[in-house]
Amino acid sequence: MGSIAFRKEIQEQLDRIKEADILVGIPSYNNARTIGHVVSAVQAGLAKYFPDQKAVLVNSDGGSTDGTMDIVQKTVIEDFQSILMQHRKDRVFKIALPYHGLPGKGSAFRTIFEIAAALNVKACAVVDSDLRSITPEWIELLIKPVMEGGFDYVAPLYHRHKYDGTITNSIVYPLTRALYGKRVRQPIGGDFGFSGGLAKFYLTKNVWDTDVARYGIDIWMTTTAIANNFKVCQSFLGAKIHDPKDPGADLSAMLNQVVGATFDLMETYSSIWSAIKISEPAPTFGFRYAVGLEPVSVNIERMLERFRLGVRELGDIYKSFLPDKITDFLSRAETLPKEKFHFPDELWVELIYYFAIAAHKKLINKEHLLKSLTPLYIGRTAAFVIETWDSGVEEVEDKIERLCAGFEEKKDNLRYNWD
Repeated sequence: MGSIAFRKEIQEQLDRIKEADILVGIPSYNNARTIGHVVSAVQAGLAKYFPDQKAVLVNSDGGSTDGTMDIVQKTVIEDFQSILMQHRKDRVFKIALPYHGLPGKGSAFRTIFEIAAALNVKACAVVDSDLRSITPEWIELLIKPVMEGGFDYVAPLYHRHKYDGTITNSIVYPLTRALYGKRVRQPIGGDFGFSGGLAKFYLTKNVWDTDVARYGIDIWMTTTAIANNFKVCQSFLGAKIHDPKDPGADLSAMLNQVVGATFDLMETYSSIWSAIKISEPAPTFGFRYAVGLEPVSVNIERMLERFRLGVRELGDIYKSFLPDKITDFLSRAETLPKEKFHFPDELWVELIYYFAIAAHKKLINKEHLLKSLTPLYIGRTAAFVIETWDSGVEEVEDKIERLCAGFEEKKDNLRYNWD
């Protein structure tokens, strides 16, 4: 049974529950301020949409010191009538436990997968512990496609501010879509549904002592599901409201982790992605509606300064694996004022593919390679902000779609240079 089998108190709880239909996992670390709301929404969703199913809520905690696990256990729905529901016939079972292994979200998920396998559940969902916008409907939208539609993996689809999620928009979504042929818009969204069978499949993978266990679990789950032909869809959840990040702030750690995991997966599944020619839409569930979004602050001048500094200091590294066309462009762009600054899609696509090839061929230390991508990503994001300052959500989405088309068009170059 893996890493939880030897913990007597957990085994006793599992023996008492025996089997369940649905499991909802909430990984956490010092989320006492927000986790009560998330637990309430999960309990209400299970009561409203799955009243006849035996359900378990699992809080997999990273060693919180602020009482997070206590709040999970104490949070109950006091007044079902206020949310227009009757009492469930069965209570939702709760398991709150500290996970073991490498610190990180992946280790938290492993514990959730293991409990799902032990209880032989049909459907699972995982949701972030710091969500302010989660509603009971999220539970229906993440689980019903599995329970009733035969899907194995449900990715989230959110409306986000045009400058929130820039790593997804400029690298992870277009690259994943071009490689594996499925248009999953939020491959690192953080909130997912999946079948019990897929949870068991994840446990067979020997990744739990690697960087996946620390970070990169979201892109690993999405890619593993698509590349192994599990049935994938997405559900529209409305707004994802969390603490917004300035896309010009220091996102280098997250960029290194996510892009590094994406490049590692390219190695694992090279025979699969190299055979895929075109992408297709993923089936999408949920009623689409407009939402109000929290603003994201952007400091373009600071972003441009970081780009210029990076190009000046790292020029020799770039020249060691990027073609002259790209390094000449970077040298010119480094001198441009804000009013004239531009980073064409075509060059960005080629640049990302050359970084992937450099990682594959080990042309440069991987950590140095990924760190050298940060100033270029910040420059590309600055150009995106400048170009879309007055654009609405639909115009921005169209621009991202054109970038995706560019990744697909140039995939033959990636195949050729990869081999």
